[in-house]
Amino acid sequence: MGLWYTEKHRLGFGITYKIKRTLADEQTEFQKLELVDTEAFGRMLLLDGLVMTTVFDEFIYHEMITHPPLCTHPNPRRVLVIGGGDGGTVREVLRHPSVESVELCEIDRRVVEVCREYLPETSCGLSDPRVSIVYADGIEYVKNAEAKYDCIIVDSTDPIGPAVGLFSLDFYKSIYRALTDDGVFSAQTESPLAEPDFVRKVTHEIGSVFPVCGLYTAAIQTYPGALWSFTIGSKRCHPVNDAREVPELKGCRHYHYGLHRAMFDAVPKFARELLPDSFV
Repeated sequence: MGLWYTEKHRLGFGITYKIKRTLADEQTEFQKLELVDTEAFGRMLLLDGLVMTTVFDEFIYHEMITHPPLCTHPNPRRVLVIGGGDGGTVREVLRHPSVESVELCEIDRRVVEVCREYLPETSCGLSDPRVSIVYADGIEYVKNAEAKYDCIIVDSTDPIGPAVGLFSLDFYKSIYRALTDDGVFSAQTESPLAEPDFVRKVTHEIGSVFPVCGLYTAAIQTYPGALWSFTIGSKRCHPVNDAREVPELKGCRHYHYGLHRAMFDAVPKFARELLPDSFV
């Protein structure tokens, strides 16, 4: 029969995977970390029992959290990634030729170490000379920066455990202060189908801090609800009107310039109704 794992959602449903073998299983200082090889989705990282990334569909998530904000900014040079210890977001940031430095702020050193060992597809950019890794609490780390970054990407886990504060009004205010005058920020903001109240809360908080905001979605099969949302907050750049086509992104498997220009208008109606009227 084999070993099966079910990620259970609070609404009373689950997503089940057939496990071929377990590659890592430990309790770190911050969370339960597991890395398994699945029959359908390849190697999979779980934190506190929740699926973070899989070899099968990680490219959708990482391209969509990264390229919309960087293509909205006119010339992103200094980028901060908060969370994202698997390295996939850093890998995508490095596609942009204007980027001079990427700081990865990850609270859990073991996430980086395990992903470097077992997920080379995502962690391959972490050794790039433009990348520096800081092991710290992203909430505290960003408080100490002012007008330092052109783009900040919050590649967080779900809002439990050490990630709870990454979905707070005070944190969004700290991000605003840490950005340059034309800075752009993005974050994963959960599923509008599975977590509508949460999406409403965080988008209204982001909208109260940033003058230009937008939400967009992508289908990611391994996340609860399958339809996942991302939110952009910008000091002055418009995510549609100011969007740039970057030739170096031709190799992306999901993101492209036409998708970027269309996806803010293509938000499903039920998700659009959760957003502040000020969103693009």
